[in-house]
Amino acid sequence: MRILITGGTGLVGQGVVHETLADGSVSHLALLSRRTSGRDEPRLRELIVPGLDALDAVEDALSPFDACFHCAGALPLGSSEAHYRHVTHDLTLHVARSFARRNPQGRFLYISGAHADARSRIMPLRVKGETEAALQALPIRTVMLRPGGVQPVHGERSPHAAMRPFYAVAGPLMGFGVRLAPGLMTTTAAIGRALLALARMPEPPAVVENAQINRFATGMFTTGMPDRSREDG
Repeated sequence: MRILITGGTGLVGQGVVHETLADGSVSHLALLSRRTSGRDEPRLRELIVPGLDALDAVEDALSPFDACFHCAGALPLGSSEAHYRHVTHDLTLHVARSFARRNPQGRFLYISGAHADARSRIMPLRVKGETEAALQALPIRTVMLRPGGVQPVHGERSPHAAMRPFYAVAGPLMGFGVRLAPGLMTTTAAIGRALLALARMPEPPAVVENAQINRFATGMFTTGMPDRSREDG
């Protein structure tokens, strides 16, 4: 597979990149980002842009890909609605449209969030719900993943300094939540593996809730057969 990832330097994105590089079926990985990841991997290419609304310089490099894992997003805490909407809705749609033009047979997998709903009174949930609806209207197959709490498991660090103390303290404890409440919590590794599973599926579901993310991450696909290429759990 050939995979494009946005937001690869974010907390979730770091885990997704880790899992994607660990998958032997991925022949080519491109990271679309404002800054370098610092990774040195022969299969990896970095597409550095001033912002996700400035893709002209890399437009020709946005194909051919089988799937785009869109992990970019804004932290809702401390963000105005205008800023949150610009990053979450406008930039996501801009990337998705550019990807769809270049890869009409590809699929766009969006990391949304639990309880995303365009009718919600809660701003971040409403904006994510509106983003999902806009993506589903595009002429390309789209999949929405709705994780709840996310535990970093490969040493991922939040790019937001204010969140690092939280993950330093709560991160190890979140593992209990993943085991006890798989419908509410997941891990960066599970999200990455679920994205890869969904990218392979002939007919992936349009929306994948947190519990389904954890199930897809186990390696069970639509064929009902386990993915023997991943024996590390």
